[in-house]
Parts: sequence; structure tokens; C-alpha cells
Amino acid sequence: MKPLEGISVADLTRYLPGPFASRELQRLGARVVKIEPPEGDPARHASPGPYEALNAGKEILTWDARSEPPPPVLHEADVVLEGFRPGVWGRLGIELPPTAILCSITGFGADGPRAQQAGHDLNYLGYAGALADTAPALPPVQVADLAAGAQAAVIEIMAALIERQRTGKGGRIVISMTHGSHHLVAHRLAGEVVPRLLTGGAACYRIYATADDRYLTVAALEPKFWRRLCELLERPDLVDRAFEPELPELEDLLRTRPLADWLALLEHEDTCVGPVLTLAEAERELA
Repeated sequence: MKPLEGISVADLTRYLPGPFASRELQRLGARVVKIEPPEGDPARHASPGPYEALNAGKEILTWDARSEPPPPVLHEADVVLEGFRPGVWGRLGIELPPTAILCSITGFGADGPRAQQAGHDLNYLGYAGALADTAPALPPVQVADLAAGAQAAVIEIMAALIERQRTGKGGRIVISMTHGSHHLVAHRLAGEVVPRLLTGGAACYRIYATADDRYLTVAALEPKFWRRLCELLERPDLVDRAFEPELPELEDLLRTRPLADWLALLEHEDTCVGPVLTLAEAERELA
């Protein structure tokens, strides 16, 4: 039996954060009913493959909020997920039972100067200070949508379900993807011994190109791992230079052989070295 069996979720969200969150709740055993407008979730047409991956197994129903009464599932669900701009939910006039948990996934929170501002993942990360070290490079994962938005929503919903067991009452959760993204990086405000330690400021924590235009991840932060890496590369002269911002000697060396050669030498040693796999390669690796 899965932990959320018997829990029902009505999901009014679209695109990525909300559907990802409800997919996680579904994975844990919840029944998920996705409620879409007559024209459907825009993601269905813009990105049909990801849409199907995020919503497979959910019950899908259509509701025209402008002319139809709310579907019964909204009054029956344990959890209601919505991602409208702040104020829209209230204007819909839906009265939920006191045991229901309403989770609103927002860009900037329910109130404040940017509450009504349009945005997407990249905007939220920019406002959160999460992109400063690596801009203009784009992050490869939608961290605001998936971590600060979807996963944060799941965590708060699980906590609210536990609280409801104690009190018998539901509640309102407001997720701000911008504030949540800032929360993921704010610990760095306390200061770093090595500036940009995990964002490209140290040679021992970098991505290096190989001879076949593939990439090798090096994350040898601890001295023992860096030392072993230098031993295997036959470069003892680099042992004391782990935290230099750049090591052209290491860059040039790793450019001399293809990725497979370096993996054969380093991957199964205590070096904290690995490949940059494609999505297809990762799917096979993790199967």
C-alpha cells in the first residue's frame, strides 16, 4: 500500500510546476483528477510528449469556469492544487470543505509588489539571485518550477496532511517559486571560503571537455579525492592547486583523450569523476 492511497487531489494547474507536483502525489498513491479548461492545458499542444509524461494515469476532465458550476471533485478532494494569478481563485467563489488543503503555486507569492507580475522559471531564478554566478548561461533544469515550486508544494502538502490528522482541519498553502528559489541559495549569504566554490570558481569542481567533444564532471572537493585524481593523471604538481579558479594544465590534459578513456581510468576510483550523459544515455544507465 502506498502512503497516499485514499487521498484525492484536484489539480487545476497547467504547464509544468503543478502537474509535476500532482504527478509526485500520484506516484505516492493519491488519486489525481486534472481539471482543464475547454481548450485544454496549453502544454498539451505546445509540448505533447512532456505533457503526456507528466499527466499519464490522471483522470482528465473539462470545466468551463465561465459558464458551468464547479465539478463535484473540487468539493470532495482532500487536496486542491491551483496555479492562477493571485486573486483569481477567490473570484471563482468555490467554497471548499474545512478539511480540504488548498495549495496555490505562484510566481511571487499571494501579495506584494510583484504578485500580479507574469513570469516563468528563468525570471523567478533571476529575481532569486540564483543565476548571478553563471549568467548568461541557462540552467539545464527548471529549478524554480520543479524544486522551489513542485517539490516544495509536495512537501508542504504532506506536512498539511499530517497536521490534518492531528487537528481534523485543512488549510491554505501558498508557494512562491521566487522565494523558494532564493531559499535554495540563501545559505551562501553567510559567506564562502572559496568564492563561487560550486558554481565554477574552483578547478576541483568543474566540467571539463574531452577529445571527442564530450564532457567530464570533476567534483573532487575533498583532498583525498583530488589527490587520487592527480595520482592517476600522473600530475602530482597539481595536488596543491585544487581551489585555483582555473587550471589550464588540467583542461589541456583532459582534452587529449576521449571521454571513454578517462572513465576507464578514473570512474571507478575514489576521484569523484563522472560523465555528462545525454538524457537517452541516462535513461539506459538508470534503468
